[in-house]
Formats: sequence, structure tokens, C-alpha cells
Amino acid sequence: MTTTDLSQFGYRELREVKDILVAWLDGSGLPEDFYEDEVTFMFNQNSGNVFLTNSEYQVAMLYGNKLESFYSSPYKGLEGFFIELLDEYEYMHHEDKEWFEELAKSLDREDELPKDEEEE
Repeated sequence: MTTTDLSQFGYRELREVKDILVAWLDGSGLPEDFYEDEVTFMFNQNSGNVFLTNSEYQVAMLYGNKLESFYSSPYKGLEGFFIELLDEYEYMHHEDKEWFEELAKSLDREDELPKDEEEE
């Protein structure tokens, strides 16, 4: 269950809201691929995660003290930050690999993808 109602956020979650605002305003800002349209705080009461979301249902979460996009693959529903999904790349289903390759390309991070043995 998720909520945007701040009265449903506990003290820990409200501190995380503050940390997210600090990262957004005083840090590196929003992730480059996160649209600034109807941005709101969301609290997932099942996972305990606090994050930003928008009209496109994109997710931005703290990764250390920086806001990073948090992705969900469209096929097998793999979730994580780019660097976490990169670690899972070789085990991904073919369709998820294609999706992730397009994501890496859009972020200009294609050089981080593992090289095929045939390419070496």
C-alpha cells in the first residue's frame, strides 16, 4: 500500500522526506531522466521506502546522498538503481536485456554494459 498523505508518514519517513529535499535542492538535483511534472512524495508502507514519483510513474530515491532513478523492467519486473541492474545484466531475460540496453543508451552509459565475448 502506498500513500502521499504526509500524516501517514512516521518520523523516520518524514526525515527521509527532508533528506530527499536536501538532495534535490542543495545536492545534484533530480535525476536527468526524471520528468518534473506533478512531482510528489510517496511512501510505500509495505517496503518502508520513501521516494519521489511523477505523472509518468517514474521513481527517484536516495542512493547515498544523491537522488537516482529507480527502475522497474517491463518484462520480469526487475527493480533497482542503474548500477544494481547492471550487476544483474548477464542473468536478465532477453527482453529485459533489450530494455536495459536502451536505458543505458538513453543515459549515455552504454560503455558500462558488459561486452559480448564475440566482440572481444
